[in-house]
Amino acid sequence: MALQFDATEYAARLDRLTARMRDDKLDALLLFAQESMYWLTGYDTFGYCFFQTLVVKVDGSMTLLTRSADLRQARHTSTIDDIVIWVDRVNADPTMDLKNMLSEMDLLGCRIGVEYDTHGMTGRVARLLDNQLTSFCQIIDASYLVGELRLVKSPAEIAHAERAAALADDALDAALPLIHAGGNEAAILAAMQGAVFAGGGDYPANEFIIGSGPDALLCRYKAGRRTLDAADQLTLEWAGVSAHYHAAMMRTVVIGEPSARHRELYAACFEAIKAIETVLRPGYTFGDVFETHARIMDERGLTRHRLNACGYSLGARFSPSWMEQQMFHTGNPQPILPDMTLFVHMIIMDSERNTAMTLGHTYLTTAEAPRALSRHPLDLIVK
Repeated sequence: MALQFDATEYAARLDRLTARMRDDKLDALLLFAQESMYWLTGYDTFGYCFFQTLVVKVDGSMTLLTRSADLRQARHTSTIDDIVIWVDRVNADPTMDLKNMLSEMDLLGCRIGVEYDTHGMTGRVARLLDNQLTSFCQIIDASYLVGELRLVKSPAEIAHAERAAALADDALDAALPLIHAGGNEAAILAAMQGAVFAGGGDYPANEFIIGSGPDALLCRYKAGRRTLDAADQLTLEWAGVSAHYHAAMMRTVVIGEPSARHRELYAACFEAIKAIETVLRPGYTFGDVFETHARIMDERGLTRHRLNACGYSLGARFSPSWMEQQMFHTGNPQPILPDMTLFVHMIIMDSERNTAMTLGHTYLTTAEAPRALSRHPLDLIVK
């Protein structure tokens, strides 16, 4: 088997999960999130774009229901022994196969949790699933159960996060010599992604974000490449990836002499991140992090230019996003605990003056002050 962690790591994760299931009085759990299956068993695939689910019973036994294309994938990359195949055919309803399988697992009338809030669960699948199981068992929405367990990282996971951060630094190092007047976004993007691959890293769970000129104000990937002007701005958001564990970074690079507005927005970003470092520790919440960001931005008159979130938890993620479920937004009561990997980003987009400024990197929380995983400083980059 091609596993990223040793057997004791996976056993400890299963013990944590079944303990939580007992606390929540769940007899079984249907995992549809690929990251949940990967975290629990090592199962590594993109087959979650089709129907598949991992059934975990409270006694620790597991059965995967998937397509034939993923049979060998599951055998080779996971600790799962029991694999059942549903057959591709006209008008196939794999939820019927699932109900029959659950019956054979003696789960009729039991209390079963389901991961609904995931990209591995389409609206159509949810309707089919509910139709099959409503009269079969008691369904509980357990969308965030495994995600909450994954927030705190083990030492083995932290090692991958640290490696991912080193690859993110390598990507920036590869990009910087190419950022200049006449430089092309295509070459910059190729160099960054190439550095991650050359260092033994993986594809990210979403595309790297690159945009210059007016596109620097976008914080999503879009098609199309541009050549940099003598006076320009380039926004980059990217991640190093190791065994699917992500460490993200974000910068807006100024080409030519920075405008007064660029310097003003950078000062706000830097002040906010340094202030967040004082609350990115036990005793505070994710909501406290956002309120710190919002207070500083709002005091500087930047309310309409900032976003309504300023970061999120990172970990092992799959397409279409490397963002975890827990985000820094107003009112989030999630406590900050040691050994979380958290991406803090400042994003200010002034559309009125066509000026962008971003700043961010990934931190590892500790019992006290957080530790930035990047070796790059938070200085304004001018080329």
